[in-house]
Amino acid sequence: MHFTLQKRNKTWMPAINLCIVGLMVYIMACPASSMDVLVHNQIDVLNGTMVRIQCIFTSCYKMDVNKFAMNWTYQENTNKTEEMFMTYKKGMMPLRTDRFSDRVQFVGNLEKNDLSITLSDVQLSDKGIYNCYVRNPPDRIQGHGIINMFVVTELPPPRDSTIAVAIGASVGGALALLILSMVVVKCIRRHKKQELISDEQKMEEEGKLDAEGGTEEGTKKAFLPEDV
Repeated sequence: MHFTLQKRNKTWMPAINLCIVGLMVYIMACPASSMDVLVHNQIDVLNGTMVRIQCIFTSCYKMDVNKFAMNWTYQENTNKTEEMFMTYKKGMMPLRTDRFSDRVQFVGNLEKNDLSITLSDVQLSDKGIYNCYVRNPPDRIQGHGIINMFVVTELPPPRDSTIAVAIGASVGGALALLILSMVVVKCIRRHKKQELISDEQKMEEEGKLDAEGGTEEGTKKAFLPEDV
């Protein structure tokens, strides 16, 4: 990094101060337990197809291949024992199991903190809970993502949102027209009220002028000399 030093203005001091402040903010924003694991909590999979099971973690610390650890496990339900089918030991290692055989593959990207896997030829018996455990020191707390997978024999038909959109547009248009009508009516009423006030003020001013005129005429008559 190259700094341009100017003795008179000392422009390098604000730059260094800004760097220090930025570093302090970064440290405060990244406490010792700062890991999050992002997964889809529930997925529906069609029997006989392949599914991607996503697991991505976020951390303020770069992954150290000598300290990083993760495991994929499966359990039929929350009351059953977890069965490990993939782990990381300086590299992703699928564990051959009777349940999945060689149907599981790692398709993530460690450089992007992506630990996703695919499960091919999904069977009805694959329904259950999939756990993604992540440990990335110096994060002290282990990250844990839970995915509930349901296997179906047919997917539900896609919802037609055309009707919903049309109804929403109609309701929105009606509300807009109603609001516009209320504004127009209010403006007309205000305009009429202002006209009435103006007319009343004009009549009052004309009445004052008439009264003043009558007073002046009476005054003139009072001071006219009497005929001898």
